[in-house]
Amino acid sequence: MSRLPPAAAALRRPGDALPRASIGVVPIVWNNADLTDLSPLVPAATVLDEVARLGYEGCQLGRGFPDGTELRDALAARGLRLAEVYAALPCGPDGPLPAAGAAGRERLAALHTAGGEVLVVALDGSPERDAVAGRAAAAEAPRLSEEGWRRLAALLDELAQEAQAAGHRLAFHNHTGTYVETAGELDRLVGSTSPGVGVCLDVGHLLVGGGDPVAALRRHGERVVHVHLKDVDREVLARLRGGALPGFTAAIAERLFTELGSGVLDLPGVVAELAARDYAGWLMVEQDTCWGPPSESAAIGRRVLAYVLRDAGRQPAAA
Repeated sequence: MSRLPPAAAALRRPGDALPRASIGVVPIVWNNADLTDLSPLVPAATVLDEVARLGYEGCQLGRGFPDGTELRDALAARGLRLAEVYAALPCGPDGPLPAAGAAGRERLAALHTAGGEVLVVALDGSPERDAVAGRAAAAEAPRLSEEGWRRLAALLDELAQEAQAAGHRLAFHNHTGTYVETAGELDRLVGSTSPGVGVCLDVGHLLVGGGDPVAALRRHGERVVHVHLKDVDREVLARLRGGALPGFTAAIAERLFTELGSGVLDLPGVVAELAARDYAGWLMVEQDTCWGPPSESAAIGRRVLAYVLRDAGRQPAAA
């Protein structure tokens, strides 16, 4: 593992599960891209220094980061890789809005010029779905129309072909407060698109949407090319589902997502299922907000994951 930055190599051991996977972090824990007034902006150089110091191998393009060759050089100087660029496509009940294609292509260009790897595509949040976050499986929840599903699948297939032509993978990200939140909606998305549209399984968002990440991996493992690992606070989730919080945005402000190992996520189960498939993509530790210093939360996530990978590597192989 000589290719790894020193701190990342120190957290790897022979025999750990998922030796072919890369481990990255989403820098939203330092600079939230949705709730920008939560804390002062941390300079990009500081964030990248921390990413390397804490033992990560790469990161998502973050708020306040440089772009293009400047970002490529900043990452290379620290032995890091640009794991992904995230694209949020505006979408209504009848499918992607007119600006969606341009938004996806702009982010693909940013990925390519900075030497990144995966284009992660999600739908942008909408007020009507934000209001039913955590309860989107209910019969009365607003949903994509049949035309909306057709138009979404067509756009994703187009973007996946363009990403592949540029040397990148496209991975669709399930997301709370959008029109693809629940396990059933993820099932339909996978069934409606070509195999070139990979899945970025965000286990935290799937939990909020009422899904089971291990079951989703069993159903869609061959399409999962990228994983966001985030844990969910049990009490905040209960308040969201019970209507005490008015929607996803409010739940984020209450720190719905928490450090790995301190919420409801079955992280060992997720790792075991990925290991059974010899998963070789990115494992992206993510936590949208935190109550304490962001670097402490990022360090906890990395070290909890290191323990689970080590423990999984000691387990006997399934018969």
